[in-house]
Amino acid sequence: MMGSRHPPPCVVAIDGPAASGKSSTAAEVARRLGYLHVDSGALYRAVTCVALDLGGAGAGGGAIIRAADARGVDLVVRDATVKALIDGRAIGDRLRGADVTAEVSPVSALPEVRDWVNRRLRGLAATGRPSVVEGRDIGTAVFPDAPVKVFLTASPAVRAARRLQQRGETADQAAMAAEAARIAARDQADASREVAPLRAAEDAVQLDTSALGFEEQVDRIVRLVLASPLPRSGSGD
Repeated sequence: MMGSRHPPPCVVAIDGPAASGKSSTAAEVARRLGYLHVDSGALYRAVTCVALDLGGAGAGGGAIIRAADARGVDLVVRDATVKALIDGRAIGDRLRGADVTAEVSPVSALPEVRDWVNRRLRGLAATGRPSVVEGRDIGTAVFPDAPVKVFLTASPAVRAARRLQQRGETADQAAMAAEAARIAARDQADASREVAPLRAAEDAVQLDTSALGFEEQVDRIVRLVLASPLPRSGSGD
């Protein structure tokens, strides 16, 4: 595009708040198109695992990143999925554990951490392999020139029910209220941080999935990609 410093990356950017359906939707969109699926949150969670071993976000971004480098935290491509590793190994259940979930937002808000993660995401995209990248600032901060940007959202009640279902918990009234409060707190933290706050890119397609079936929301995004200048397969051709 005239005036652009760089060509647009081969990225479908899918952003949205907690429990908006990003991960499952992005994974299925990538599978249908033959693209890589990149969960930026997994890398933030890997760094958070390292941060917890240092005492948490209070250790400071510089110390956390030095420790992450020392322990080989990075992204690797396995088949069509990108995995985050520590010490050369997959992290396992701890990645989604309660301690990491409680600390990932303050760790992710550290500018040094965001810069470090963003460099790795951009490095992966620089290989030229089409990717579906999900997160909270992919279309605004990481890949602002992405040709396809989608911002997923859903009502608080729907998001709370989805999160409880993911954990295999009963969605009774008390549990729903407590989960909705936790999601609202995470939304507030993500939207109010100074660096790359959660928001929809001006040119993103906003998709409220509250009343959409899973297949329908995936179909809508796949159609957007097929109508875009992105390659239609992950072959690299």
